[in-house]
Amino acid sequence: MAHFAGVSHQTVSRVLNHHPSVRDITRARVLAAIEQLGYRPNTAARALASGRTKTLGVVALDTGLYGPVSTLFAIHGAAQRAGYFVSVVAVHSIHRASVMEALRRLTGQSVEGIAIIAPFSAAHEALSDLATEAPVVAVEGDPGANMSVVMVDQVAGAKLATEHLLSLGYETVFHISGPEEWQEAKGRVAGWREALEAAGADVVPPLSGDWTARSGYEAGQVLAKIPDARAVFVANDQMALGVLRALSEKGRAVPEDVAVVGFDDIDEAAYFTPPLTTVRQDFQRVGAAAVQVLLSQLRTGDKCQERVVIEPVLVRRQSTPAAG
Repeated sequence: MAHFAGVSHQTVSRVLNHHPSVRDITRARVLAAIEQLGYRPNTAARALASGRTKTLGVVALDTGLYGPVSTLFAIHGAAQRAGYFVSVVAVHSIHRASVMEALRRLTGQSVEGIAIIAPFSAAHEALSDLATEAPVVAVEGDPGANMSVVMVDQVAGAKLATEHLLSLGYETVFHISGPEEWQEAKGRVAGWREALEAAGADVVPPLSGDWTARSGYEAGQVLAKIPDARAVFVANDQMALGVLRALSEKGRAVPEDVAVVGFDDIDEAAYFTPPLTTVRQDFQRVGAAAVQVLLSQLRTGDKCQERVVIEPVLVRRQSTPAAG
């Protein structure tokens, strides 16, 4: 390789490791040689030589739900852009035994840092006092966890949704919540309730769903029978889709009869009938922040407890009326 490019082995090494001291013309010559020779770096040999694997571990919930999946992909993309590989261990639930087993598997691969996607309330106990030398960050974890946490402000997002509906003149806002064991669902209920209480509006007990369109449809059938249900904040977009169908089947037009706001801003939300007003979570920022926390701690060696909070954004579409 070095002979083919007409440079020293040290220069090739600097190019492969993105060292800033290499001149552009030299870098281009080495990269051209790499391309012509079809060279692929031996990552195992480089790890042995440097003592670093350039790999981050992720403990992820084994689910197809939009939030956890989007978070996983965002972390994976951010790690790749930073020049790291990603090793994922999927678990069926977040509890102490499953987390410890996942950590055992990841540390056996000599990962340099670990992100744990921890949306369950029970994860707080599972993640306390983890015995690992690698930096760890809890993503969508409990802000009171004994480690670094990166999260979207769920309470603020729910307030945005509820305050938007109240600003349109509705006397109160109904709510369809997610499963109570989920941290996000609790935050969204809290934000909805706080917004109503601050406005002096009635707080009607929420209906409960399980994040699926089916559960939203069933809750929507109940709402359709309540004449006073004129505005509803639904805890995620999939459930909102079910609500829209249920209301349509019962002859209640959206937004003329019932205004609907969701949460997440999934790709399909803009194509619902009508297009869904919702609260957007920026999963790309979540992933980038989680990776940055790990890389910062790797650079400094300081396993400090960082709190990174990503603010959500209200996206207005046609499922709520235009402001008068």
